[in-house]
Amino acid sequence: MDVIFPVLHGPYGEDGSMQGLLKIFNVPFVGPGVLGSALGMDKDVMKRLFMEAGIPIGKFITLRNGEKINFTKIKKELGLPIFIKPANMGSSVGISKVKNEKKYIKAVKEAFKFDSKIILEANIAGREIECSVLGNERPMTSIPGEIIANQEFYSYNAKYIDEGSVAEIPAKLDKKTTRKVQELAIKVFKVLNCEGMGRVDFFVKKNREVIVNEINTIPGFTKISMYPKLWEASGIPLPKLLDTLILLAIERFERELK
Repeated sequence: MDVIFPVLHGPYGEDGSMQGLLKIFNVPFVGPGVLGSALGMDKDVMKRLFMEAGIPIGKFITLRNGEKINFTKIKKELGLPIFIKPANMGSSVGISKVKNEKKYIKAVKEAFKFDSKIILEANIAGREIECSVLGNERPMTSIPGEIIANQEFYSYNAKYIDEGSVAEIPAKLDKKTTRKVQELAIKVFKVLNCEGMGRVDFFVKKNREVIVNEINTIPGFTKISMYPKLWEASGIPLPKLLDTLILLAIERFERELK
């Protein structure tokens, strides 16, 4: 095989496991390597690296299986509502938006079904902006796009089942904010040791403050997926995008052989 394109989301596909297996098989593959994939998957470690690098993020608390934090303390520290999600999961699986203690207890149990570590995040009132990244040592960014969810948040159902969202490309941002989003997307990509591709998700508040949410190291490639749509709007149609990703994978493989 010339190259593997791992079209896999979540654990074992996106967390470095498949990437490690392909490295053992000595086969080129598209997307970040073992380290970049693992860092991009673990929201707890990811956010700590962002803090270290001075990348703006929202308030969060990490909770491990067996640990308990009083709801009153959570409410005081993060405010309401809060989002509860597994630390290592994709496609918005296991995520809940919580507004009271009863839902908090239920949401914690739900998130722990998917991981032994969960993240509690403060709600950020802002527009959901996404930016695609492409490249190895010298990554470049697409124009940003906006996800306008017709549901309370961009849930699994909104992404894949109910089509409960609308993509606006390009996002209606001023030049300064657009540049800030693109600069942060590159910084996120480099801080997490990513290569090949990535889609960085942001919140842009009313005061134009830009907050990084997370990176998706294997973004979707369906007809409604933002990653290819953003590149198409930026002048790189899907066939050329796929060619570029494959060439980047082979380029990295050959570099690592030296």
